[in-house]
Amino acid sequence: MAEPSQPADTPDLQRLVDLVARLRAPDGCPWDKEQTLENVRAYFLEEAHELAGAIDGGDWQELAEELGDMLFQVAFIARLAEEASAFRLPQVIDGVHSKMVARHPHVFGGPEGETLADAEAVRQAWERRKLQQEPGRETLLGGVPSSLPALLGTYRLTQKAAGVGFDWPDAASVLDKAEEEIAEVREALAEGKAAQVREEIGDLLFTLANLARKLDVDPEAALAGTNRKFRARFAAVEQGLAAKGKTAAEATLEEMDELWEAAKGR
Repeated sequence: MAEPSQPADTPDLQRLVDLVARLRAPDGCPWDKEQTLENVRAYFLEEAHELAGAIDGGDWQELAEELGDMLFQVAFIARLAEEASAFRLPQVIDGVHSKMVARHPHVFGGPEGETLADAEAVRQAWERRKLQQEPGRETLLGGVPSSLPALLGTYRLTQKAAGVGFDWPDAASVLDKAEEEIAEVREALAEGKAAQVREEIGDLLFTLANLARKLDVDPEAALAGTNRKFRARFAAVEQGLAAKGKTAAEATLEEMDELWEAAKGR
């Protein structure tokens, strides 16, 4: 079935909303009609990861495609909500528009008459304003999903805490703390206590994520970049071994190290 025809001046977003409604119609797509909110959760997460990958790759064309896939998921979930008489997509858009205006009085004006000098001041004001505007929230950290990857979770949790002044004074003090945590890992290893080693490793990773934040580095993105670099270099190692008629399982550490250093040099 072709996409529903629309007047030339129909907003692009409305065309997408109408397309999803057509897919969910009684004579629409059998697969789309069967989807539930629980089903689409996995697809939404998958699309979010693909979008993140496109951002990491820096390819604008790929980013546009993945952003479109994500937008489709948003429109699909909004359609499920509309069918359940919960809300419609225009309400979602109006709600987030109003929220963003309220949280940017330094841009749009407001009773606070606030002037913010830099990005850090904006972040701190943002967290304070969220607490003021969401009185039902039990805790400052309640808005950070527990399902986030742990490294990203640390980054966001401590970002929020820093927004109300709970933070190290500078990156140097976090680096000192990291050295302290490394010493504690060494001590736990020496004592042979597996549970304590696990805990101290967690503390060290937590501290390093904070060091990244203090240096305005997204630790999740930084680690993803290092992972990509490792993949590329190890692939070069495997290619070098293949040229010798070997696999990684058959090679010695010395052979792999030599190829690794060569890959680094390139």
